[in-house]
Amino acid sequence: MLQIAEYISKRYSGKVVEVGIGYNWIVALKLKENGFRVVATDIKPIPIRDVEFYIDDITAPKLEIYSNSSLVYSIRPPPEIVPYILKVAKVVNADVLIRPFGNEFYSGKLVNYKGERFYIWRDKVEA
Repeated sequence: MLQIAEYISKRYSGKVVEVGIGYNWIVALKLKENGFRVVATDIKPIPIRDVEFYIDDITAPKLEIYSNSSLVYSIRPPPEIVPYILKVAKVVNADVLIRPFGNEFYSGKLVNYKGERFYIWRDKVEA
């Protein structure tokens, strides 16, 4: 997972938003350490420290949480929420990175970065 943080750190800056952070905080904490403003969301309260956190449902999002972000990303999200992540990112003019849970296929560009695979939608989401 640290490969994802490295990839993001080399290509983005400022604010990034992780959707559905759950209890896997490694990417968010590394990005925070690398100087990003990291905002995390989940549908339930998560006791994460050192990262700005909001309870939010991506299917009915509070867009102000995502505004002014360079990237919206999610690590192993349920496939059914990916279209909502893409929609929110398009509205707020951010790129998207999705690390699939399993072998799901998405319309984004498949990237294999140092053995970690994920999908990217650039140029502000051509979903």
